[in-house]
Amino acid sequence: MSQPSALVVGAGIGGLTAALALHRRGWRVTVLERAPSVEAVGAGLGLTPNSLRALDTLGLGDTLRARRTWTQEGGLRTSSGRWLSRTDPEAASRRFGGPLVPVHRATLVSLLLSRLPEGTVVTGATGRIDDIGDRGRPAAVRAGRSRWEADLVVAADGIHSTARGVLFPGSPEPRYAGFTAWRMVVPAPETGYPPHETWGRGTLWGTQPLADGSVYAYAAATVPPGQRSPDGELAELRRLFGGWHAPVPAILDAAVPERILRNDVYRSAGPLPALHRGRVALLGDAAHAMPPNLGQGGNQAVEDGVVLAHHAAALSGSGVGEALAAYTADRLPRTTEVVRRSVRVARLVTVTSLVGCLLRDGAMTAVNRIAPHLALRALDGIADWSPPGHTYASPSQRDSTAAPSPPN
Repeated sequence: MSQPSALVVGAGIGGLTAALALHRRGWRVTVLERAPSVEAVGAGLGLTPNSLRALDTLGLGDTLRARRTWTQEGGLRTSSGRWLSRTDPEAASRRFGGPLVPVHRATLVSLLLSRLPEGTVVTGATGRIDDIGDRGRPAAVRAGRSRWEADLVVAADGIHSTARGVLFPGSPEPRYAGFTAWRMVVPAPETGYPPHETWGRGTLWGTQPLADGSVYAYAAATVPPGQRSPDGELAELRRLFGGWHAPVPAILDAAVPERILRNDVYRSAGPLPALHRGRVALLGDAAHAMPPNLGQGGNQAVEDGVVLAHHAAALSGSGVGEALAAYTADRLPRTTEVVRRSVRVARLVTVTSLVGCLLRDGAMTAVNRIAPHLALRALDGIADWSPPGHTYASPSQRDSTAAPSPPN
């Protein structure tokens, strides 16, 4: 039996996870990335126990858990610094069976890349679906003048996926979620701080420590889409958050303007009919874009990649349809629910009226007194997920280092 082949369009976290998961199961994998190099755009990422267990199947979970930095009480605050709810890392571990681990995206991307054979990722190649394939015909992708064929194509080409339009013409594009987000990594302030997320009037700020001593900070504001600050994003952040509680002003003082990322936030307009068609599977933001308010965009993409590879054993010959149908059956209901819940939390963040914010904050404080660890409850049924099959990678699993075949 010949070695099955897969093409992954997009070298983000989801695409690289799928590539490594398939490689470990004996697939010959090629990743097509449109950028001239693989870069971890996005500054930071909070890995939750669900994705860490998925990464266990790739032998990476414990490596990332070792970068755990959340060791003190943290939680949700107001812009003055008043606590709305508090929680601690032990409570999170008890509730979900593992820790919450903030990491730089570059850390995860580098780990995934390090486990792939040299030559797996082809950069400067904008992959577009040329043929979705069927039971007796491979799928095909064009990248420049080259045409690539494979038993399976994994479309991990992001929120504005071209593959999604090929698979489901007429499906609504993701819609603006109502706010824009800023992200940055800066040196840690001189004085200590508890990890926190802070909610204001249509505004949000988060501060999370990273293992190398730096800080991942993120912010959001309810503004029209497509805007950019005429005097720079740091100036805009100072206007919005400069008067908030410590350590926000100190973090802004340490920020490098050129390294501040600003992106409008989009979410799926509704669930797709399926996450596959022919021999093509959609993954990550291409399949289920969601607001970042539960921190699940990257985590769900990791889950997608591992679950897809779990079903990949049947992805040959007449089994391709059944196997990808199983992938859709596993992932579509779950990701639809995660999108729904993320949107619900985003609506709380985007409240702009003073009365609405007072009612929101008062309700959250009251609920937290009755049922502590309110912030953790939002992840019930999400962070306690486990991947199908064996959680930890088997030492007997194949780790081929053969390079992918060249295009036709």
